[in-house]
Amino acid sequence: MTRRENLVAELIGDINEHGWLRSDMVSQAGVVLLAIIIGVIAYYLLKPRITRDNSRWQWFGQGAIRLIFPLVALTVTKLGTVLVGLFYPDAPLRLIGVADVLLLAMVNISVLAYLLRHVFNEAPWVGRWERRIAALIWLAYALHVVGILPEIADALDDISFHLGHQRISVLTILQGLASVGATLLIAMWLSRLAERWLMRAEMLDTSLRVMLTKVIQSLLVVVAILVALPLVGIDPTVLSVFGGALGVGLGLGLQKIASNYVSGFIILLDRSVRLGDLVQIGDRQGVISRLTSRYIVLKSLDGTESLVPNDTLVTSTVVNQSYTDRKVWTKLPFTVGYESDLDQVMQLLVQATEGIDRVVQDPKPFPYLDGFGDSSVNVSVGFWIKDPENGQGSLKSEINLKVWRLFKEHGINIPFNRLDVVHFTPSNKQAGDGNLTGYASPKPAD
Repeated sequence: MTRRENLVAELIGDINEHGWLRSDMVSQAGVVLLAIIIGVIAYYLLKPRITRDNSRWQWFGQGAIRLIFPLVALTVTKLGTVLVGLFYPDAPLRLIGVADVLLLAMVNISVLAYLLRHVFNEAPWVGRWERRIAALIWLAYALHVVGILPEIADALDDISFHLGHQRISVLTILQGLASVGATLLIAMWLSRLAERWLMRAEMLDTSLRVMLTKVIQSLLVVVAILVALPLVGIDPTVLSVFGGALGVGLGLGLQKIASNYVSGFIILLDRSVRLGDLVQIGDRQGVISRLTSRYIVLKSLDGTESLVPNDTLVTSTVVNQSYTDRKVWTKLPFTVGYESDLDQVMQLLVQATEGIDRVVQDPKPFPYLDGFGDSSVNVSVGFWIKDPENGQGSLKSEINLKVWRLFKEHGINIPFNRLDVVHFTPSNKQAGDGNLTGYASPKPAD
């Protein structure tokens, strides 16, 4: 049984026995007060520097501000413990001990909240659970201060069972979960920092940055697991057995998932598609807004998003309209009457595309005489579009409206089909001719 050590009770008993005014107690109180003052001053001095837009510490995020006070104050109390111990080697220094425990609890709460916010991108549930996590940590430290936590640990360790030659208790399981969770959380935080740093490296291609980010994330997770297993008391060599089982699982049921992950790295390596590319995959067309290890996010022009597995991009035909050149060629058809001046029509079609930012002027738009119809001349104008990812509907509408106005201004006729309905009467019918083609039958009399 672990000896119960109640820091608060021992501190109160020490004060009752020797009083507040003895020199070692006054020195401890001075160290604690000085730690609080220095911590507050450091907080207000460093906060504006960290929150500046051009601060080199800004990449740590706003959550790092909460760490300033407890870290600085804890550092001062540790230094104060050394100095007071030099003058009073036999003094128990219980007041500084209690202050250290409280400041350490604040550090742990701030670090955990900071990691959770950055790893999960300020998810709403983090804010809801932050107070509960803080209360749980405060409870654990409170139980430690009053000496109850060791007794709880002994009780949990007594609840155990044997798995082969290995003794496993509830305390071991909880410690293992805490160790694995802490190492994975730190690994994910480091991967987030690496991702932010790589995404700012403009000298690297976007696909290369995404690929390096995914590789670093995978390596950090593997390292976290290898570090966490010995902390729990598990031999890392058991991973060889797990690896064999995983290989069988991949061969039987997870081959499609594994194929998507492998295809994701292939796509990032060969850079066949990149972020912002306008692609068409089957009947889906849109802009690639996100690349992940398992799928890509294809955002269509109407705002809907499709999750396309990476395996589909490798095994099927992908129409990438932004592979070597982002510009897209398109044509708009029109019809004019036979009496129209075709040279003037051609000039007006090109004029309708001028002054529009999205239309490329070099090479210039070009008019076409497509053919001669039954009642009209078929013409069109072709041009390049700078930003096809923004769609073509509004652009075509703008050009159509300009063509309409220009044709109307210059008297260009746009023919349309006309149906003449002739009522048939017996006088219209030639003798012996029963063919009524081209006539509408009269409405029967009531």
